[in-house]
Amino acid sequence: MLNIVLFGPPGAGKGTQAVFLKDAFELIHLSTGDLLRSQIAAQTELGVKAKAFIDRGELVPDQVVIDMIGTQLAENKSAKGFIFDGFPRTVEQAKALDVLMDKNNTAVSGMLALDVEKNELINRLLERGKTSGRSDDCCESVIENRISVYNEKTAPLIDFYSTQNKYYAINGMGTIDDIAARLKDTVKAL
Repeated sequence: MLNIVLFGPPGAGKGTQAVFLKDAFELIHLSTGDLLRSQIAAQTELGVKAKAFIDRGELVPDQVVIDMIGTQLAENKSAKGFIFDGFPRTVEQAKALDVLMDKNNTAVSGMLALDVEKNELINRLLERGKTSGRSDDCCESVIENRISVYNEKTAPLIDFYSTQNKYYAINGMGTIDDIAARLKDTVKAL
């Protein structure tokens, strides 16, 4: 089973590239944001738990998200693999994901991290902000803060996956097709 953690700062193109990888390798794309929204909309037991935290303005606990991912793994046992988009974000989440994957007799194959220059990230997000309606894509200072938070939080994850020989830095500059080709070549080598 091919299981990829797709990582990168805001504006790196994770969503765009996740679709490419999903289609190229017949994987299931698990975006934690989409997963939370779908579980809440379906009013599943986990969705109700998650909504209670969100309604109080709190972060959904790691275990609830892990349980949602576990449900997806259980419901898709015949899948060729998964793309994890937006998860894990911390070393604790990465450890929990490893335990979950082990329980399902599989493992994370690799963490693909899209590296994009800061100025390019800012430009991409400002451009996206013109049509996305997202308030966090419209202000350069907010974007810079998001990038700083990402850089601060990712360093431990890079070390975590590097020690397992599962960290792959991918040049995220260039055309969508260029980046997709780099990702595809890396995935083929996993």
